[in-house]
Order: sequence, then structure tokens, then C-alpha cells
Amino acid sequence: MSQPTISRTLSKAILKDKVRIKLKIWNTYLTGKLIKFDGYMNLIVEDAKEIYFGRGGKRSKDIGTVLIRGASIIFIGQDREKIMFVENEKETEDDSHDKLMHRKESEI
Repeated sequence: MSQPTISRTLSKAILKDKVRIKLKIWNTYLTGKLIKFDGYMNLIVEDAKEIYFGRGGKRSKDIGTVLIRGASIIFIGQDREKIMFVENEKETEDDSHDKLMHRKESEI
């Protein structure tokens, strides 16, 4: 990925309320508000929360404002949404197909 592409992508992510960052550390994510970044993809994240999925289940802790080294990042994304299929019992035969609903992970 070229330098302008990284800057353009991170410029869009900085406008989001929350981003999800997957780290190289086994099953560890960070969520929070992206504040600043540089050309090496080093990030400053405010209101960061570390989330770990391991053998003992899911653990999370608030860690405040952090600097994340770009070399330790696997991917950056938005808050995840889950897609669910919902059937409406009162639909007519013409409308009897399943509908898609999007819900943010925090609502589930």
C-alpha cells in the first residue's frame, strides 16, 4: 500500500467515532477514537479499550490514551456490525423473503 493510500484511509478513519484495531498480539484488539497518525501508521487513540479473546473468555480493560506503533497493527476497521436474518410473520406471500437487519455489536 502506498503512502498516499494509507494517509487517505486513515483520514477517513479519524472522522469515525470509534475504530477497531487488531494487533499482532494473539487475539488482542483495541477500540477507541483515532486522534492522530503519521506516515509509518503510528496511531494515537483516545479512550482506548483493550479487548482480549483467549482461553479464559473475553477480557477487556480501559487504558485511556495510547500510542500504537504501526508495526504492531494488522488491520484497522470501523465498529463491527452483525447481519441478522429476520422473518416477519405478518408479510404477504409476495413479501415473504427474509429481510436483512444491521445492528451494531454494542446493541447485541
